[in-house]
Amino acid sequence: MRSLFRFLAKNHVLLLFLVLEIFSLVLIFNYNNFQRVRYFNTSNRITGSIYNSFNRVVNYFKLSTINEELAVENSRLKSELEIMGQNTTSVISNIHPNDSLEGKFIYRSALIINNSVNKQYNYFTLNKGSNDGIRPDQGIISEEGIVGIVSNVSEKYSTGISLLNRRMLVSGKLKKNNFFGSVSWDGLNYRYVMLSDIPSHAEVAVGDSVVTRGSSTYFPEGILIGTVESVEIKQGENFYTIQVKLAVDFKSITYVEVVENSEKDEIIMIENLTEDDQDLD
Repeated sequence: MRSLFRFLAKNHVLLLFLVLEIFSLVLIFNYNNFQRVRYFNTSNRITGSIYNSFNRVVNYFKLSTINEELAVENSRLKSELEIMGQNTTSVISNIHPNDSLEGKFIYRSALIINNSVNKQYNYFTLNKGSNDGIRPDQGIISEEGIVGIVSNVSEKYSTGISLLNRRMLVSGKLKKNNFFGSVSWDGLNYRYVMLSDIPSHAEVAVGDSVVTRGSSTYFPEGILIGTVESVEIKQGENFYTIQVKLAVDFKSITYVEVVENSEKDEIIMIENLTEDDQDLD
């Protein structure tokens, strides 16, 4: 306390000047419109600049949350577009009373939290599980193309078989002429897969798009797999050897969408019945 009194006694002239200066400024801003407007404009500009800088920092750390929200919204919009497309088709072809107006495919966003590309049998882990509607044998895609298929599911997490897995076999086709074959990985380069069973009379060229055929319950038709990188046909063979550059870069993939086929159970049931009929023959 004694030190405070000594400080006030030593600097009383300066302190009195500051008090009078502040009092004068208050009087000027309160009773002079021009100065008051300039003061508020300047203070608002400074305050706004500070808040803007602060928000930029806050938003930077919120990017992951924002990205996840955008991924969820993107999945929701895809599902709604699927329903709209289904409804439009139904209207054009005269809706039957028993026709379903629900979309065939439902999309759910997920984040890859673990991934491998350097093994012969690669898998990845998603941050969504059964609590989020994820089930085994659902297709997994990204904005670029197909990624894999869900294999195992817990309540909060799931694992998927990557397209970079030598056990993985996907039905693909050439987009321009619909010739179809099997897409598989040879275990060599994570950027390329092979398209087999395309007959030698089919027209194939470098740069052609390869897409999903839509014959399985995993993926919708027309999802991009990649583009033809090289084409050759060995002497005496009737089928091309086609190398396809993948649309998805598995070393940088983050957000994906899990695809649920709402008609899957019915498709499997009728196919099993057909197989049973063939066994009877």
